[in-house]
Amino acid sequence: MKDIVFKLIEEEKKRQKEGLELIPSENYVSADVLKAMGSILTNKYSEGYPNFKGIPGDSEKEIAKEILGNYRYYGGQTNIDRIERLAIDRACRLFHADHANVQPHSGANANEAVYFAWCEPGDKILAMNLGHGGHLTHGSPVTRSAKIYNFLAYGTTEDGDIDYKEMEKIAKKEKPKIILVGYSAFMKIPDFKRVKKIADKIPDCLLMADMAHVAGLIAAGVHPNPLDFGFHVMTTTTHKTLRGPRGGLILSKGNVASPLKKPEKTLKNIPILIDRAVFPGTQGGPLEHVIAAKAVAFGEALRPEFKTYAKNIVKNAKVLAEELKKYKFILQGNGTENHLILANVEKSFGISGKFYEKALDMVGLTLNANSLPGDKGGAFRPGGVRLGTPAITTRGMGPKEMKKIAKWMNDVKDICLEVVDEENLHLKQKELDKIRKEVKNLSLKFPVPAI
Repeated sequence: MKDIVFKLIEEEKKRQKEGLELIPSENYVSADVLKAMGSILTNKYSEGYPNFKGIPGDSEKEIAKEILGNYRYYGGQTNIDRIERLAIDRACRLFHADHANVQPHSGANANEAVYFAWCEPGDKILAMNLGHGGHLTHGSPVTRSAKIYNFLAYGTTEDGDIDYKEMEKIAKKEKPKIILVGYSAFMKIPDFKRVKKIADKIPDCLLMADMAHVAGLIAAGVHPNPLDFGFHVMTTTTHKTLRGPRGGLILSKGNVASPLKKPEKTLKNIPILIDRAVFPGTQGGPLEHVIAAKAVAFGEALRPEFKTYAKNIVKNAKVLAEELKKYKFILQGNGTENHLILANVEKSFGISGKFYEKALDMVGLTLNANSLPGDKGGAFRPGGVRLGTPAITTRGMGPKEMKKIAKWMNDVKDICLEVVDEENLHLKQKELDKIRKEVKNLSLKFPVPAI
């Protein structure tokens, strides 16, 4: 008898095909990425690392020439080593890095490994305030890292940009071991050069960028790369705009050598320190089927057509933002410079972000409620919503479709204003069903890859 899990997978497949994913941290992978992730590589245990005697190219002939080392704790690693080395090489080429660690299971794991590599318990880390767009792993008190390290927070200005003056003031006074530029809800392009000048005045300060949301834009050259401005480390997830499997990645500048021998703790040695922090410092066996899927995704991102895709993400986001403004949505930062939009629906229309999220979900438009600076409603009653264009751009949608989406969002907003409370949404089921049908019809014209 077929396990009910597969029935639920089919239900989720139907939901993805018939609706639109507007969550900016979600995307659709290619058939090749999906195939690699579901491969027999999941059977292999591979604690440790491939060797560092040269980087292989993409051709089978170049891989065959590679001299394999003995940095694994299990045998039978020949093919695993070659696949992981390909992932490392492709990531380095994409992001202009000296080294890449492709083993982190997630972006959170990647961030924790960097903290562990450079900091001692109690050391200070300066990062963006969660309420202003930062991420949980940047110092939220509910996280493990916040109980180990002393996180300090800088915020954003009224126009939605990073408050660089506040960052510099705190950095000068507190002299943190790490200055972290990263976010989960921020629509501006950071001034990496300015942050580098701030960090240069602090001895042994590691410059770290968490670019999980915009890594695909960076890879395609449509967003500045922090590593090109003197940052030592960049972490990211491999899904979102990079359009790979769920996982983490750490890119770094500096000396690249075997992680077996403990190096001197210097900024130059940060790639080796990070390797030791990932394994055995914070993780055990890597997920080699996921690493293979990462390698495939990195290969796809190196192709010319990925640059076009990334440009279209930004173009669509700007069109969608402008259309929403026509419908009187108040946007954080008055628009967007990347793939992400933050709309303050509480200030715009007097409705909560969670109420609006639920109503949109009923018509097949999926986004997430999100807090904004000064929000009083907390994580489950925030005043804003967060949306973006990576997934719908993958499906081939353009400015014409962005205008339709904005109209539907406005129509749903009007329904929310009429019923006042989410418990009464059922009273407008007929109107919601009409919009739902329109969303479905459009969705089916733009198939989801690999489904």
